[in-house]
Amino acid sequence: MARERQRPQILIDGHNLIGQTPDLSLADPDDEAQLVARLRVYAARTRTMITVIFDRGVYGHPVRLGAHDVRVWFARSPQDADAQLLRAIARIADAHLWRVVTSDRVIARAASQRGIAVVTSARFAAQLVPAAARTPRAPLLPPEKPERRLSEAEIAEWLNLFGGEDPAAPS
Repeated sequence: MARERQRPQILIDGHNLIGQTPDLSLADPDDEAQLVARLRVYAARTRTMITVIFDRGVYGHPVRLGAHDVRVWFARSPQDADAQLLRAIARIADAHLWRVVTSDRVIARAASQRGIAVVTSARFAAQLVPAAARTPRAPLLPPEKPERRLSEAEIAEWLNLFGGEDPAAPS
């Protein structure tokens, strides 16, 4: 438990982050699960503990989306999510271990006043995917071979083998 407290911690404004992540949509009923899956990969890669708070849960949504490194909370309304984020910020003891991910000015200001680093949602969204995965890859095509002209002897051999007339021969 003591080691867990020494690990870097991130508090995330969930729907704010989804809205800034290019290939996620707030209109998608599965947006929270998709974000949490990415956060789990990020937490494992960076050895970071993450707490994400979402505005309102979706009916029928899995109760547990989180895992050991990612804790997930659903607020009853957007106002409740902001209030939960502000309460969580007020309870943070080791500000140097924490970052808050949001683009909400009130939440960012509360974190900054406590000495907690703030990362905008757009900037963090870019960090969720490693640079190699963000770089568009060229399609895998076979390398083009330069066209080689056949010699007169090769043309004659092919014509002899398959029969036919030499199209270049005078008629």
